[in-house]
Amino acid sequence: MPRKKDKKNLKDPYAKRESERYENPIPSREFILETLAAHAGPMTFERLQEKLQLSDPDSTEALYRRLGAMIRDGQIIKNRREGYIPVYEKDLISGRVIAHPDGFGFLTPDEGGDDIFLSGSEMRSLLHGDRAVIRIKGVDRRGRNEGALIEVIERANQTVVGRLAMESGAYFLMADNKRIHQDIIIPPDQLGGASTDQIVIAAITQQPTRRHPPLGKVIEVLGHHMMPGLEIDVALYAHNIPFKWPDDVNREAAKLGIEVAEADKQGRTDYRDKPFVTIDGEDARDFDDAVYAERTKSGWRLFVAIADVSHYVQPGSALDDEAARRGTSVYFPGRVVPMLPEIISNGLCSLNPHADRLALVCELSLNKAGKITRSTFKAGVICSHARLTYNEVAKILINKNKTLRKKHKALTPSLDTLYELYKVLQNVREKRGAIDFETVETRIEFGSEKKIETIVPVERNDAHKLIEECMILANIAAARFITRHKVPGLYRVHERPSERKVEELRQFLGERGLALEGDVIPNPEDYARLMHSIEQRADNKMIQTVLLRSLRQAIYSPKNEGHFGLALECYAHFTSPIRRYPDLLLHRAIHHILAGGRAKNFIYDSEQMAGLGENCSTYERRADEATWDVIAWLKCEYMRDRVGEVFPGIITSVTSFGLFVELDGIYTEGLAHITSLPKDYYRFEAVKHALIGERTGRRFYLGDAINVQIVRVDLDERKIDLEVITKPAKKRRSRKKH
Repeated sequence: MPRKKDKKNLKDPYAKRESERYENPIPSREFILETLAAHAGPMTFERLQEKLQLSDPDSTEALYRRLGAMIRDGQIIKNRREGYIPVYEKDLISGRVIAHPDGFGFLTPDEGGDDIFLSGSEMRSLLHGDRAVIRIKGVDRRGRNEGALIEVIERANQTVVGRLAMESGAYFLMADNKRIHQDIIIPPDQLGGASTDQIVIAAITQQPTRRHPPLGKVIEVLGHHMMPGLEIDVALYAHNIPFKWPDDVNREAAKLGIEVAEADKQGRTDYRDKPFVTIDGEDARDFDDAVYAERTKSGWRLFVAIADVSHYVQPGSALDDEAARRGTSVYFPGRVVPMLPEIISNGLCSLNPHADRLALVCELSLNKAGKITRSTFKAGVICSHARLTYNEVAKILINKNKTLRKKHKALTPSLDTLYELYKVLQNVREKRGAIDFETVETRIEFGSEKKIETIVPVERNDAHKLIEECMILANIAAARFITRHKVPGLYRVHERPSERKVEELRQFLGERGLALEGDVIPNPEDYARLMHSIEQRADNKMIQTVLLRSLRQAIYSPKNEGHFGLALECYAHFTSPIRRYPDLLLHRAIHHILAGGRAKNFIYDSEQMAGLGENCSTYERRADEATWDVIAWLKCEYMRDRVGEVFPGIITSVTSFGLFVELDGIYTEGLAHITSLPKDYYRFEAVKHALIGERTGRRFYLGDAINVQIVRVDLDERKIDLEVITKPAKKRRSRKKH
């Protein structure tokens, strides 16, 4: 009798769906959760396997993978006794930990929504990047949900880089990544020959607990503290960015050769007669994309050719495993850590001029209003007719430079057509309400000994914007293509802002006589309309900054939830497979569809894509943080001999502990601590983005111009300490070139 009862209970209501998706289906996630919930207490893998009546090796392996995916997605947790427990959303939340240098932290929920505050006591068991399950235990004094740790489900840090220090006879590692908020204790017999003040790599031998700090052992000495040129290596180790090529990766890359084989060109559409061109920056080495446009009776025909990396980097290969582990190329000042070996990224796959290259070509038909009327994808072979820079194209199209137009006579008709199309697309972008923030990008120029000589702004001209619009069109078409064929892929998702952020933003705007229209959660066009209305205001940049901070960060996800910033319902990254892994995955999906494949026989399912999307989002943030660290270090080094000088600046952020100020013309930021402000007791008003003196009534607002003196530069902390002064700034001495 019990056996019959088990069989009755084993009827999975989602069995049909699973059999359509997989050749060897196993119980659905929903049924696994039901089974776990019906059991009294946690279930071991063996007990669950028995309950689900799975015995053959393939089913056992599939169940193990599915449980792993469910842990990753926060649907279940595994306790210390290897028992599986279902997670109920109303009680428990899974996510990734974002640590703050001051000891507290936040959990970013896997399912989206506002971050959850974690106090210093909860963070004792956690390090930055760990994945954990928490429960909401209340609301903190600032009105934020506060969490209590239930379980650590994944440890993010196996090694840590930092400076070895000693205090009271005890050795410890001060992590270079300031988000690693706990010092790593190094036992005397685990020093590995290192001495104090050296930069070392330590393996974590014991992760932190509520009662004990993390322990480690030194496994490598990188160099002496403040040694020139060490900052990039330190950042790579500090953020766990792979940068050494394994031997099997080098062997696979070498086998591919340096030129496209004739056999690989067969069966592809031949585009070599079309005058494709690449348009990039002066220092670009890897060319992902080439473009060509022509006029038609109804509008335009645009061709966007993207390097066909997926032809060479096959799933399951050493090259693919390493690309997935890196997730993205990382661009430091003066150095690139590529996602793929340079023989591929700068050679075989790069759309170099006058060389046959394999490409995945997006053909777009657009009407006179700039709307896509038809799009197709084809595996092709192209030959770029020229490698042009943004500045060259701007001179050809905007300045009508006769010398350059004559030099590129064969290409100017297509370039002129591209520019005509761009002007229409700009109008389309404005009408749909895409949000355009005017930010200043900078470039660091080095002198001798890898020291900064100057920091210069990089101006975006119409050539930059032209290419950007072409890439957006191709990305839209690619996202729609996989959506239409229901094949899993990663979308570039930019969620709508939270209600709390919008409410705070509207309070801030109300103080300035402005209003953000729309519903409780406004639409992108509401943001765009407001930005257009403040263009002539003196505080335009400051208001833009607050608007930008109200928005969420974009992520990669297999769920299409639209792109708020671009005001698009369907968007994905397709145009940079040399340097972004999500683009490579999208190319594989498109090739699969072109070959007649369907979702059920694609090599990836939605569960796998979810895991890959989370990894890619994490690796993107990792790359950004590493780059910011290096730039901050270089800027601190640049300012070390400017201590004592006075500079005019702009307040870029107001906090309860002081003002962040960007120095005019230097594009370097420092902190004026609240104790350095003119004597008074200052009250922080978050909504107003202001510090207000109780006695004098003096106000410091975001966007205010003030004079500051550099009083201290701390390379360890990447901090420049400033003091607010009331006297006018003296003329700065010129900096000698060396």
